Amino acid sequence: MVKLPAPSLQIGFAMRLMSLNLKFLQPALRKAVSSVDIQELDKDLIAYAGKEYIARMAAKGLRGELLFATPCIIKNTPALLGYYRLLLGYSQKAFYNGTIGFSLFRKCEDGNVLTAAAGAKLNDACAELCNAGKVLLDGIGTDLISKALLHELSLLTLGPQLRGAASNTIGQEGIKSVFQIILSIVKNSVIMQDQASGIIVVENAAMRRVTIEFSSDPDIIITEKVSEKTTKKIVAIEIKAGGDIANIHNRLGEAEKSHQKAKLDGFAECWTIFNVDLDYAVAKKETPSTNRFYRLSCLANAGSEEFDDFRDQVIYFTGIPN
Repeated sequence: MVKLPAPSLQIGFAMRLMSLNLKFLQPALRKAVSSVDIQELDKDLIAYAGKEYIARMAAKGLRGELLFATPCIIKNTPALLGYYRLLLGYSQKAFYNGTIGFSLFRKCEDGNVLTAAAGAKLNDACAELCNAGKVLLDGIGTDLISKALLHELSLLTLGPQLRGAASNTIGQEGIKSVFQIILSIVKNSVIMQDQASGIIVVENAAMRRVTIEFSSDPDIIITEKVSEKTTKKIVAIEIKAGGDIANIHNRLGEAEKSHQKAKLDGFAECWTIFNVDLDYAVAKKETPSTNRFYRLSCLANAGSEEFDDFRDQVIYFTGIPN
């Protein structure tokens, strides 16, 4: 039997792409150009890209701003910094990581805001973006440059960005699912919970408070308040909710790094939960620091053996009444 799952990811990408067209891609640039002083724009293009490169674009029937960033465009629509970043092939991580000087421009792309600090550096930023644009044009060659090609280059950079965002969403949903499963196990001992911030506090059989909470690295931690000054670190949980089997080894490697840090930080137990069909012996080779493995699909089934073991371990390590 041959059966494909629904292309849900692509449907989501299509919806996202429609909105990004009006924010970061050529339609957004066209809209901005329609509302700027064209003489000021042409002046900026000559000043920052140079007559030779603008003439090469014109020879192909292309406006210079399709490739070259100018201060008047970014001042009019700061979010279009994202257009030039995508076109030139820089990921958000590489572009805004602080090592190349563009981190103070992050609000341009994220919020369509040009801060005073960024505005003071805008001319330098546009000069550098235009230099990169010149290198791109030289590399492609005037004969091959086209409006369609420039759009396709932007999409090549955008694709991994969209996939990364989708993976983050899947990851967050996975963490929330595990949190809810734990809550279902400890609910009779809960004395406080704040699902918005991701915190559950239970009182165990020793009348001590145990906290289960979201954490950035690892994803969920369980700690026990032993005294006013002492907190015992009990369990660190890493959750890899993606269903891509091809990427699972990288994800388990990430879990191992997190668990190594957690053990150095004093956590006695490290658990890894993933969402693919992978033998636990294989997973153990990727993350030897993991004490227990669980499949997310099995934990979602309250009648499964893995759920029973997970429930028993949560009860044991929190110390709540069975």
